[in-house]
Amino acid sequence: MVRIRVRSEQPGDYPAIDNVVAQAFGRESEARLVAALRDSSGFSAELSLVALLEDQVIGHILFSSIIVRSQEGPASRALALAPLSVAPRWQRQGIGKQLVWAGLEACGQKGPVAVIVVGHPEYYPQFGFQPARSRGLEAPFPVRDAAFMAVMVESGNKSSTWPPALQGLVEYPAPFGIV
Repeated sequence: MVRIRVRSEQPGDYPAIDNVVAQAFGRESEARLVAALRDSSGFSAELSLVALLEDQVIGHILFSSIIVRSQEGPASRALALAPLSVAPRWQRQGIGKQLVWAGLEACGQKGPVAVIVVGHPEYYPQFGFQPARSRGLEAPFPVRDAAFMAVMVESGNKSSTWPPALQGLVEYPAPFGIV
């Protein structure tokens, strides 16, 4: 596993982040998503992390504020993990894992919070993610049950309990519509 340093993004990192995200996905739409989320009210620079090898950005992960609308009570705050990007040259070397663990730790420092991801069902369970629908969450778009996952974190630890009030329709901010 390649040892990297993970830290919050800084304005000088933006071009390198855009490049890594576009390379990782093979298209520009996810890089535009990151830029649009950065300009949104739900953005927190503390939850936009870069992986550095020496001083080069080789990976990026972003957690954005989202809402879970309950039919029986008030809306709840949650976070979306999207996107996770590693430059192609550095993929499959543990960099993504280090970013996810560091990101979940940063999320948990904000207090107990649900983190939701639409991703590879073979990859994300290693971090404690489980099918979100089994926890009472619904996606606002068509997605396979296995790919729609959630985990509850607190102080960087996975929580085994899911708050009963945290059930309902997940609402993503408008920038997610550009992907």
